[in-house]
Amino acid sequence: MINDKNLLITGASGFIGSHLIKKYLSIGFTVHIIIRPESDIDHLSKIKSNLFIHTHDGTTENLFDILQNIKPMLVIHLAASFSNSIHKFQNLDNLVESNILFGLQLVQAMVMNDVKYFINTGTSWQHYEHKNYSPICLYSATKQAFKDVLQYYVEATDLRVISLKLYHTYGPDDRRNKLFCLLRNAIKNKQTLKMTPGEQLIDIVFIDDVVDAYFKASNRLISEVGNKDEEFFVSSGNHITLKNLVRKYYEIMKEKENIIWGGNKYRFREEMVPYNKGEILPGWYPRINIDQGIKKMEGLI
Repeated sequence: MINDKNLLITGASGFIGSHLIKKYLSIGFTVHIIIRPESDIDHLSKIKSNLFIHTHDGTTENLFDILQNIKPMLVIHLAASFSNSIHKFQNLDNLVESNILFGLQLVQAMVMNDVKYFINTGTSWQHYEHKNYSPICLYSATKQAFKDVLQYYVEATDLRVISLKLYHTYGPDDRRNKLFCLLRNAIKNKQTLKMTPGEQLIDIVFIDDVVDAYFKASNRLISEVGNKDEEFFVSSGNHITLKNLVRKYYEIMKEKENIIWGGNKYRFREEMVPYNKGEILPGWYPRINIDQGIKKMEGLI
């Protein structure tokens, strides 16, 4: 029997997943997460109640058993492997296994256990140069491949899907080696950073707003107010050049900028202007602007 207070999250050891756990626990859900044997979950150790951890051994049978035991109302799928390089063949297995095979196993296990609500996570990088589909890198190509797999299940079973396509995200407790982490470490260690010319536009959303998007999507999905297969974008609605974003960070931190602009070349297939043709999730809008977000991230407010 499906338990309407049970939620399953994949990729929960990551930045967005860990914040989602806290959100759903705070409103009375029992949260189950699926991890790999090598996953680092030390940052979740402070959570003592209503969080259950299941280790996936790589097989579909194991996922079936987990879903049969949990019977969640909803599955939020965040697990992914990221790579934007076409020059490292070592990344290929991880991309396919994490971004296509694992998702396929998960959805098959859901269908066999009559679990029908699924939030998928995509990326704006599936839309290079504002095309309906053009992957910026192999990561975004595998995201599209899994979305195509989902189409079969939507048409052939009772599965209902909302895919949320994300832009850049940021906020406190972010352990990813991304822009603000680089800037923070550069200030701490008095380092000079080389960057591109910095004219690319950035669409970046604070983590609280990202979590709110997943929450509103889950309510929409369970209420069955939309179509069986829907796709929405989680956008700030505002673009800022990388150069201006970096300068804003230094200004807020009251530090002297120490960047060599143009010291690095733009990446192959660099996204210069974010995709802006997608539909925004109904009822959702970002509440935290970039100035507020940086201050909250750094504990200044």
